[in-house]
Amino acid sequence: MKFNILFLGASLLAGPVFGADSGPAAVRDTVTVDAKTELVIKGALKWLATKQAPNGAWGVEPQELQHPVAMTAYTLMAFQAAGHLPGEGEYAKNVSLGMQYLLDSVQPDGLIGNRNDGQYMYSHGVASIALAELYGQTKSAAARPKLEKVIKVIVSSQNEEGGWRYRPVAREADISVTVLQVVALRAAKNGGLDVPQSTIDNAVKYVKRCFHPGTGGFTYQPGQSPGFARTAAAIYSLQVCGLYDDPLVKKGSDYLMKEYKEGQTEYWTYGNFYAAPAQYMQGGETWAKWYGKLNKTLLAKVTTKNDTSFWDHAKTGLDGGGAVGPVYSTAVYTMILSMPYHYIPLYQR
Repeated sequence: MKFNILFLGASLLAGPVFGADSGPAAVRDTVTVDAKTELVIKGALKWLATKQAPNGAWGVEPQELQHPVAMTAYTLMAFQAAGHLPGEGEYAKNVSLGMQYLLDSVQPDGLIGNRNDGQYMYSHGVASIALAELYGQTKSAAARPKLEKVIKVIVSSQNEEGGWRYRPVAREADISVTVLQVVALRAAKNGGLDVPQSTIDNAVKYVKRCFHPGTGGFTYQPGQSPGFARTAAAIYSLQVCGLYDDPLVKKGSDYLMKEYKEGQTEYWTYGNFYAAPAQYMQGGETWAKWYGKLNKTLLAKVTTKNDTSFWDHAKTGLDGGGAVGPVYSTAVYTMILSMPYHYIPLYQR
C-alpha cells in the first residue's frame, strides 16, 4: 500500500456558521479558538503568504516542489478555513493568485496535475476540491468552464466498483484516491455543477465495501486490513455525502477514538486531517475531545519566529520522519486549528 503527501483531501469553504442543530451541534459550538491558538493561526497564514511563488503556487522543499498543484490546493484550503477568499480578507490577493494558478494548470482535456507522476489523480482530486470550493463562493465565470472539464474527468474515470485509483482510467480503485474524487464531486454539486447522483451513490457503495466489521474500521481496498487513516478518510467521505448518522460512520468514529496516538506513524498528518472534519461532523463530546487533543499537540510542536508560525516536519516528530514538507504541514494544521471558526458550509447537516 502506498501513501505519500498527496493523499490528503479536505473540503473547506468559508461561509456561515453551522446551522442550528440538536445536542451534538450545541457541544460542538462550545469548542472555540482561544487567544493563543488564534495567534498561531494568524502567524501560520502570514508564514504561508511569504512562501507563495510569483506564479501563485506554493511549495518549499523538494518533495513539495514536485507537486505544486497539490501544495497550492492545500494552502488555499487553509486560507479559506480562516475566512480568506478572493476579494475578502487580509490574504485575498494570495488566494486570488493561487486560484488563478490552479485554473492555469487545467489542461485541455481537463486533467490537472503532473502527468509524470504515476499517482497524479491525487493532485487532480485535491485541486478539484479547492477549485470547486472557490467557485462556490465566487461564481467566477472564468472558472466554471475549466471546473466542468475537471469534474468530467472524475465522472468518466470511475470504475465499475464505484471507486478511483492512480490514473484517470476506469480500472482499479482504493479508498485514498476515491475519497478525494468523492469530495470534489460533492463540492462541485453544491456549487451548482451537473454531477450525476448515480456517480456519488456508486462511490458511497465502494466506500462501504471497505468497511471491516470485526474492528469497525475501514480498509485501503475491500478485504484488506483496517487502519486509522483509511478509516478517517472513509467516514469523512460518507459524511460529506450526507450519511452523518449512518451506523458505519459511528463505528468508524469509535475506531478512530480507540486507535488515536500522538505521532502515530509517518501518516499522522494525513490521517488526522481526514479525522478532524469527520469528528467535527460527529460533534458533541467526540469533537470536543478530538479538537482538544490535536490543539494541545499542535501548539506544543509549532515553531514561532517573530510574528510568523509554522511546523517544521523534521522537528515535530509527528510523521515518523516521513516526507512531509513545512508548507504541507503548516497548511494542514492551520486548517485543523481553524475548524471552530465554522467556515465550513459543506459540513452543515
